[in-house]
Amino acid sequence: MIRIGILGAAGIAPQALIRPVRRRDDMVVAAIAARSKDSAERYAHLHGIPKAYAGYPALLEDPDIDLVYVALPPSEHAKWSIAALKAGKHVLCEKPFSMNAAEALEAVDVAERAGRQLIEAFHDHYHPLTTEVLGRIHSGELGEIRSIEASFTADNPFSPTSIRHVPELGGGALMDLGCYPAHWIRELGGAEPTVTHASFIPNELGADITIDASLRFDDGPHAGATATLHASMAPGVAFDASVVVTGSAGNLRVENLVLPHKGHCLTETVGDIVRTWTVGARETYDHELDAVAAALTRGERAQTSGYDLIENMRLIDAIYAEAGLARGGL
Repeated sequence: MIRIGILGAAGIAPQALIRPVRRRDDMVVAAIAARSKDSAERYAHLHGIPKAYAGYPALLEDPDIDLVYVALPPSEHAKWSIAALKAGKHVLCEKPFSMNAAEALEAVDVAERAGRQLIEAFHDHYHPLTTEVLGRIHSGELGEIRSIEASFTADNPFSPTSIRHVPELGGGALMDLGCYPAHWIRELGGAEPTVTHASFIPNELGADITIDASLRFDDGPHAGATATLHASMAPGVAFDASVVVTGSAGNLRVENLVLPHKGHCLTETVGDIVRTWTVGARETYDHELDAVAAALTRGERAQTSGYDLIENMRLIDAIYAEAGLARGGL
């Protein structure tokens, strides 16, 4: 039985962890820690969690906790992930993993020295839809891959108290939403792209409310291909989490790669033939927990850990730097 402790009374935890864990017989959410005892106890009562701790160090000292789920603001991700690793815990950390690649590199080094798993919660990666998309690219039916367009937009009106809008806490469209398209582009391109241009629209606090980036693959299986990344949480923007892969022989469009269990479709056009289909599976979070269980019980390295974790933050750093919003990345 994998016993999980949650750091932060976060709104994401019920859908991303608590409910999926209840569907399993090899995991249990055993504790919650919040900044205050009252907050932790309210959260524990609401979600049926046995233990409630005031302050994060208290949970890390609990010898019964095997895995810590870090659901704090991005500015706190690396700090508390490192603290959990040093306390002998495995870690599943919400995305984006850190404020920059330097923090990610330090955390991965700590995990390797501690002999513990450090996994970034890109739950969408573990859904069979991602495997399906990769399979269509690798099949060669699209021909030589020429471009990848990735977009994630969602209406999130400005609030000066929301962590999603405060740059010091890791707010901004690229950090909150664009980290997904960054991951899709890297994964589908099969290599690390170079940023050739980036621009942004700031909110009242200076964080990016909309950001665009142009990229190029200089090597790898699709060397010479280009990519575009678009992320926005501007008021009134429609939800979109799509990818379009264009090749010399056809193209593939994927709708809702981020939460396919809430509805998605693939449309492939090759010549005069148009085919549309879906991929049957469970929720993304269920598949992610399969990978977490395999990592902890069989020692299998989760695919959203180590090198992948560092390189996604390095790409985010590079986009911010090109846009004029550098955050101390490598």
